Amino acid sequence: MINAGELRAGTTMERNGQLMEVLSFEHIKMGRGTAVVRTRLRNVTTGSVTEETFRPEERFPRARIEKMEVQYLYRDGDQHVVMDTNNFEQFTLSAEEFREAARYLRESDHLSLLRYDDKVIGVEVPISVTLEVTQTDPGFKGDTATGTFKPATLETGTVVDVPLFVAVGDRIKVDTRTGKYLERAQ
Repeated sequence: MINAGELRAGTTMERNGQLMEVLSFEHIKMGRGTAVVRTRLRNVTTGSVTEETFRPEERFPRARIEKMEVQYLYRDGDQHVVMDTNNFEQFTLSAEEFREAARYLRESDHLSLLRYDDKVIGVEVPISVTLEVTQTDPGFKGDTATGTFKPATLETGTVVDVPLFVAVGDRIKVDTRTGKYLERAQ
């Protein structure tokens, strides 16, 4: 069990039969009233985000999430095939279980599966990935990184806004949390 006063970003708990991850928290002390903990929670299975307020002494069961290192092998229609890097066992996951992660994965990339009660509840990719630009409009001489962007299609099929100086064949880093361009890769 965990007290609401002990909640931190990244903590996973059970609430009303649902698995909830704490995205942010804030301890608030009212003038004459009691302190409260204001949180933003993400439902791990549905992805919906809610804001809730708790008394610091409220208790919740802590959920133990198991991380399993896997290698992404290939896509088969709406299914994604991955391999456990420890025992080389292959298994198939649905597009629903992969969510947004599939936008940034290439064959042979490594990622983590999040499991709870032997059920896959999510996929965790690295915070940034390096991908090649396969299609974008050409930049013109004199274009600088002034804040003007153009769309670029990456090798995974994802479209990202990039600065004007980025050309086809360039390798760029993309933030997988926001889907935004970070920098040109070396």
